[in-house]
Amino acid sequence: MINSDDRIAELKAFDDTKTGVKGLVDEGVTKIPTLFHHPPEKFPIASDAESTMIPVIDLEGVAKDPITRQQVVSRIREACETWGFFQVVNHGIPLSVLEDMKDGVRRFFEQDVEAKKEVYSRDNTKPFCYNSNFDLYSSSALNWRDSFECQLSPHIPKPQDLPEVCRDILLEYRTNIMKLGITLFELLSESLNLHSNYLRDMELGCTDQIICAGHYYPACPEPNLTMGTTKHSDACFLTVLLQDHIGGLQILYNDKWIDVQPIPGTLVVNVGDLLQLISNDIFKSVQHRVQANLRGPRISIACFFGYSVTPSSKLFGPIKELLSEDNPPKYKETTRAEYVAHLIAKGVGNNPLQDFRI
Repeated sequence: MINSDDRIAELKAFDDTKTGVKGLVDEGVTKIPTLFHHPPEKFPIASDAESTMIPVIDLEGVAKDPITRQQVVSRIREACETWGFFQVVNHGIPLSVLEDMKDGVRRFFEQDVEAKKEVYSRDNTKPFCYNSNFDLYSSSALNWRDSFECQLSPHIPKPQDLPEVCRDILLEYRTNIMKLGITLFELLSESLNLHSNYLRDMELGCTDQIICAGHYYPACPEPNLTMGTTKHSDACFLTVLLQDHIGGLQILYNDKWIDVQPIPGTLVVNVGDLLQLISNDIFKSVQHRVQANLRGPRISIACFFGYSVTPSSKLFGPIKELLSEDNPPKYKETTRAEYVAHLIAKGVGNNPLQDFRI
């Protein structure tokens, strides 16, 4: 990355518009600015997805049938060990809520520009903020995407802190996603042969901090020159993603990029860096990316469990119950805020987890 005065001035000029990538599209750009150009090596061809799909796990009956639950626990462990990703169906969130959530995100980004500008900010400690490229000033190339972040937990957002166009559905989605998160962490705990409440324990903190990110990927006139989201792993315990029908999400599996095909009504779940750390490498946090697309806008909503920028002295390290003489700790302890700060300073896509290895 060349942080020349000209480049910094260009970044600031883009930031100051407060209209993001959508603003460029609304202006009718046919050539994307060089700030968004990614080097050619960032675009390896994805493998044929026809014969390779990430696991789809049916959660129907997990709360009532012990046999079904054990089968699901086994499948989740296998998926987290090998893929780091899986999709869930019959997850308990009504289809109408999923559709309303996607519509709410679209409404926010397509509302009057002046209304959006009122919540444009790079202060991610606010209960709600919207911007384009959270790592605008530290990334080597920008992504073709605008986003908002909303804090769902530990506190219920105050209605007045949320934009009116998506306020009601954000609050409803919060209730649903928290219930699903508790179920997932119970199943993950059991897959590690721990007590079902282990990971959801407030002391451990897997479910006490939840950030919801709504992403808007406008149609890109030159998708071969940029990325929707560059390759990265997630700086949290677990991510639950709702994506629309357009697609573009890819994961790195056996050194090949694999398409995650959208399936109506499903949610994509992936292991975050902190879950790999506390599981001492039993579960894998894998790199993933989103391609820019001629079609658009693409809408996605990611809920990050355990992502926090709030200063805290709570340290996280490999779970002691998983360690032994043959399986010593592989990571140093860290706080969530320290890990996120390291990620931002290093830049997205640089695999910060490796810096915490013993």
